[in-house]
Amino acid sequence: MDNQYDIIIIGTGAGGGTMARALAPTGKSILILEKGGFIPREMDNFDPHVNWVEKRYTPDVTWYHEGEPFRPSHPHYYVGGNTKFYGSALFRLREKDFEEVEHHDGISPAWPISYTDLEPYYAISEKWYYVHGEDGADPTEPKRSSPYPYEPLQHEPRIQRLNDDLANKGLHPFPIPMGMRMGHDGEDGATSSLDLWPQFDGYPDPYEIKADSHIVGIRPALQHDNVTLKTNSPVERLEVDASGRKVETVVVKTEAGETIEYKADLVIVAAGALGSALLFLRSQHPKHPNGLANATGLVGRNFMGHNNATLIAISKTPNDATFEKTLALADYYWGDDEFKYPMGLIQMLGNFNEALMKLESPEPLNGMTHAEMASHSLDFWLQSEDLPRIENGISYDSSGQVVFDYQANNVEPATQLKKRLTDFLDCIGCHPGTHNVDLYLGSMVGVPLGHTMGTMKMGTDASQSVLDPYCKPHELDNVFVTDGSFFVSAGAVNPTLTIIAQTLRVAEHIKSQRL
Repeated sequence: MDNQYDIIIIGTGAGGGTMARALAPTGKSILILEKGGFIPREMDNFDPHVNWVEKRYTPDVTWYHEGEPFRPSHPHYYVGGNTKFYGSALFRLREKDFEEVEHHDGISPAWPISYTDLEPYYAISEKWYYVHGEDGADPTEPKRSSPYPYEPLQHEPRIQRLNDDLANKGLHPFPIPMGMRMGHDGEDGATSSLDLWPQFDGYPDPYEIKADSHIVGIRPALQHDNVTLKTNSPVERLEVDASGRKVETVVVKTEAGETIEYKADLVIVAAGALGSALLFLRSQHPKHPNGLANATGLVGRNFMGHNNATLIAISKTPNDATFEKTLALADYYWGDDEFKYPMGLIQMLGNFNEALMKLESPEPLNGMTHAEMASHSLDFWLQSEDLPRIENGISYDSSGQVVFDYQANNVEPATQLKKRLTDFLDCIGCHPGTHNVDLYLGSMVGVPLGHTMGTMKMGTDASQSVLDPYCKPHELDNVFVTDGSFFVSAGAVNPTLTIIAQTLRVAEHIKSQRL
């Protein structure tokens, strides 16, 4: 009886952490299961060598891609999941992103829900996750029912000059919508200073300024006596009853080899788009011989990860900004006169320091030292849409090894977006040409794992989708999946806010219809 709960939530990332906070006030007994523990808060959090060479915070697992083993850079197994490492950029998908869109390499399919369905939950998400932004500055921004809850982060002088140079070229740069606690409302541990950060994107945050799902979701949920968190509790499988329609047991197998069984009336799976798909695939049952809820064979398929590129431009004058991730550009999101297809989003990254430059560029550029490169760099993140392809996805082979099948698609828009950036380097006071970055936030052996989406897509047709529009698997009655799995298309903005918003929408549905 001690292992019986009303609700079990698997995972503490954007979906799991948000769901925990949303359901905690119901008074129902809630168990949260996290595969890992708490990430240590230490100055090594900021060390590029520790993060990218030692890979101290990356799970020591082996997956296979095209027959070759590799160690994936994501997911991260800590309380807060990947949000402990994310860049805190919290964009809404555009209205048109929910519709069928023609791309260079094919069609981005329509969602079973619209932007209007999610808009109220986007607004709540922005309040919960402390999003700072400027209404109307982004020309592609969708309609809003309320303004951003917090003022945008201010550009430092070199980034303000970049902003002005782009505006003088006729473009429309705007402040990145950033989820930053910044000392609001006197939260314990938060600070209003951004000059503490030697590194940002892809790094843990010991100062707890990032609005991640541990701080925003799990911590408030645990203030309720009815909520229990168990760390270092990897879920091995889900077991269904004789009908095959209800998950009745969640099986945890610890690193020590101990097996623990938990039971619940309702199960929320939020282990990430990769982790959730793998969990369903290894939970076979006579009623689900190909894996749980996988009669269509679509569990683990249709993976999307964005066509990403990190580019360093060398400014002709020093960039003394301590935090440059405050500016984005979406003028080419839907294409331009020369290229009619969507291209995507350009946004700034956290600063590159000398140590990271040495990792990325063993041979300095233009006769500059690594320190000079770092002090003059403007660091850009380019993001284009990756289309869903049934051939792309994650699975197990006959020996139980995790196999990632992925071939890049729709890459021409990314090429065009890079060209737009390099064409105006001189106009923004930079030397010609950019430096391509492979390690930092890059793809591992050609697999883009930074933004994982689409492995259990939503739909109204049970023969063409895994989840319904409220993220319940068509083949199950008491399970909901609230992570990047449900995405039907990727758009070209960071997916986290959409995961949070849909989770809040599902939580409201659960409270009104299931509790």
